[in-house]
Amino acid sequence: MNTRLHFDNNLNQLKDMLIEMARKSESAIKESIKTLINQDIEKAEEIIENDTIIDELEQEINNRAIILIAKESPVARDLRKIIVALKISSEVERIADNAVNIAKSTLHIGKEKLIKEIVDIPKMMDIALEMLDDSLNAFLTEDVELARKCAAKDDQVDSMYGTLIKELMGYIQKYPAQTNQITQLAFVCRYIERLGDYSTNIAEHVIYLVTGNLYDLNA
Repeated sequence: MNTRLHFDNNLNQLKDMLIEMARKSESAIKESIKTLINQDIEKAEEIIENDTIIDELEQEINNRAIILIAKESPVARDLRKIIVALKISSEVERIADNAVNIAKSTLHIGKEKLIKEIVDIPKMMDIALEMLDDSLNAFLTEDVELARKCAAKDDQVDSMYGTLIKELMGYIQKYPAQTNQITQLAFVCRYIERLGDYSTNIAEHVIYLVTGNLYDLNA
């Protein structure tokens, strides 16, 4: 097998692992919100325990990337591909951490009656996960325009976050006994808002991969 083909095969394996990690993180976010809605304590604990699987995947990606750099001594664009894969794996791991944080908020709320039906948070999650899908597809296809479109959706997530936080803070005077629950729901909103930021970061890494230039898409 020639050197170029060997490098490309190793890089594709790295990408496959990264996408697997991203899909597991995406699933964890969806499950964590479902767990919050259903106040499923047992499932929340399971999400927290399963986070080690994603952590181990990130570690394996890091190890493979280091070996690939050491053995192949890539330069220029090939080196950027590995660096970007490492950066994206870090963003994806943070997404998984936020699934754990949402599960922990579910545990803090427990079985206490919810002050309102949880409808808007899942809507914000759907948009944030669309951003994640777009950013990952942009990475796989090296599509700069798709990366930019992904980042443009972050304003929508930020707007929804602002509206939800304002609504929740308004409930504190109305339901002072439920301050803990209101605070936890506000945390959950923040975790989902951060998902949009992480997806934007991935989009920025894609643009760096393709162009070699650093961009702040939130500027």
